Amino acid sequence: MMSERPFTRVLDLIRHAGLRPTRQRLALAKLLFENGDRHVTAEMLHAEAEAAGVNVSLATVYNTLHQFTAAGLLREILADGTRSYFDTNISEHHHFFFEASGQLRDIPAERVTVTELPPPPEGTTVTRVDVIVRVRDGRPPPKR
Repeated sequence: MMSERPFTRVLDLIRHAGLRPTRQRLALAKLLFENGDRHVTAEMLHAEAEAAGVNVSLATVYNTLHQFTAAGLLREILADGTRSYFDTNISEHHHFFFEASGQLRDIPAERVTVTELPPPPEGTTVTRVDVIVRVRDGRPPPKR
């Protein structure tokens, strides 16, 4: 049996999401989706692209990540107020956020129970609840 061409999987993924498969989208999708679930920032993906010889600007990386998110291929996570993380795992789940390193780790949805939500504002519907549990190493924080 012949093996798949290098971009077959990501080409199908992009087309199925209704996006045009440009060279840059294909290259970034290959980096994002071919190595299991992960959390990346635009800067991390840009550095990976450069290391892989993909000539793409940081602005294009940002635009592509937001296009992939809008198409339902990624989930954006605002963990620390200063940067967005993009998650290739779009299933229902939550996150630990490691404050010192800025890393995220998945928490299975069944491990978190939200027992009561306030009613949403009139005319709106709750679409998802994201829980981010912030953690740091066991030492107490410095006194100020």
